Parts: sequence; structure tokens; C-alpha cells
Amino acid sequence: VETAEADLICEFLTELTRLFQKCRTIGSVVITLKKYDGRTKPVPRKGHPETYEPADNKCLVRASDGKTRISTVVSSKEVIKFQMAYSNLLRAHMDGLKKKDKKSKSKKTKAT
Repeated sequence: VETAEADLICEFLTELTRLFQKCRTIGSVVITLKKYDGRTKPVPRKGHPETYEPADNKCLVRASDGKTRISTVVSSKEVIKFQMAYSNLLRAHMDGLKKKDKKSKSKKTKAT
């Protein structure tokens, strides 16, 4: 099971790299992370008893460029390995960001 999870995470990071390369010149990539308890059905209402206990903490990671959507689930055992690979990927693809125009302080002092 662990090797299958590792393969899915590796596949997700490969697809994320493709998304970043596709959106390097124009466009953006939106990444969301949230806690995932393994449910595929909605939470029952107050009148019904809840008997579901999650096995371990998991994280749902989604990425989209507006057209293509990819996602994966990272278990608590794989978090450190995923975080290292994910941070390296982000560092490698952060060079396409546009710099913000800084207004000089001298213009502000002259105006007041």
C-alpha cells in the first residue's frame, strides 16, 4: 500500500511540474491543501448517529490551472517526503513571478 501511495504522489508531482511549465509565461496555478478524513459521502445530519472513525490523518492536495485539475491524498507517513519534494518543486518554478513595482519614498515625502 505504501509503494502505491508513493507512486501516486510521484505522479502528482510530475503532473504539477507539467502544469507549472505550461503556465510559465501566461496563466496561473492554484494549489489547495486541506485535511482529508477518507470520506466519500457527506457527513450525516444531527438525527443520525455518526460511526465513522478515520484511520489516520491525511491531507488532500489539489492543483488546477483553470482547465486541468489534479489531486492526490498524502498520508501522515508520507508527509515529510512529500513536503520536501513539493518545496523543491516550488523553488524551481518560482522564477516566473513578476516583480511588484516599488514606489520610491522621495515621491511620498514631496507630496506631503
